[in-house]
Amino acid sequence: MNAFKAAVVQMRSGMDPARNAADFEALVREAAGRGVAYVQSPEMTGALVRDRQTLRRIVKDEAGDLVVDAARRLAAELGIAIHVGSTAIALPDGKVANRAFLFDRTGALVATYDKIHMFDVDLDNGESWRESATYQPGARAVVAPLAGVPFGLAICYDLRFPHLFRAQALAGAAVLSAPAAFTRQTGKAHWHVLTRARAIENGAWLIAAAQGGRHEDGRETFGHSVIVDPWGAVAAEMPGDEPGIALAEIDPRASAAARAKIPNLQNARDFDLDMLADDGLSARRVAS
Repeated sequence: MNAFKAAVVQMRSGMDPARNAADFEALVREAAGRGVAYVQSPEMTGALVRDRQTLRRIVKDEAGDLVVDAARRLAAELGIAIHVGSTAIALPDGKVANRAFLFDRTGALVATYDKIHMFDVDLDNGESWRESATYQPGARAVVAPLAGVPFGLAICYDLRFPHLFRAQALAGAAVLSAPAAFTRQTGKAHWHVLTRARAIENGAWLIAAAQGGRHEDGRETFGHSVIVDPWGAVAAEMPGDEPGIALAEIDPRASAAARAKIPNLQNARDFDLDMLADDGLSARRVAS
């Protein structure tokens, strides 16, 4: 597996898919001009829209989505792999998928992934989110080959579910991904800890492009797009929440080296979990 240069594209997507697609294209072209072989954009590249009715009015299926079309076209034109971190895709049943797209350097679609874990939370500052009211959760994890490198696909809130990334690493993924639109509050508290933890515990690269700043729909996202190496060091980062790109050299062999030093993927063992009660009785559950 050869080393390659990767870029994370940080955006501030609004409610106009055409404008977002144009911003996406400009940043991808900038990254390609700096010699990258792989570009990743953030979650909800095509539109960041909080109001469900507005989103349903503008969302398209795969064939009509402007970002998907731009990514396919740009990958073939520029000869680079393009990973749309996610965009909203209309489903036949009236629901919406939060879907990632991975295109190879010829513009061929390598894989898609629908976000599994829905962001249904109530935060201290009054923010309340119910993604499950709009989006259809995915039901399958994905590891896809890209130029001989196994890539694990995930999206934003998935980052808080380490068993997903562990399953991908055990399946051979040397590079993991978590394109995101982290809120400012949760990003400030947890973004760097979580991205570095997922890289360290799996001995894998973690690439996470992010949304950043105050958006047209009123939300605020944290930014700080990062690329973390398999030893947990931040190899590249956008320093704040402004749109732009950050680049790093990805050497998949660093994943093998980290796993050789700390072989926790090999050393993991299944175990029983005893739930002890006050009366001294216990119920046994199988855990791993």
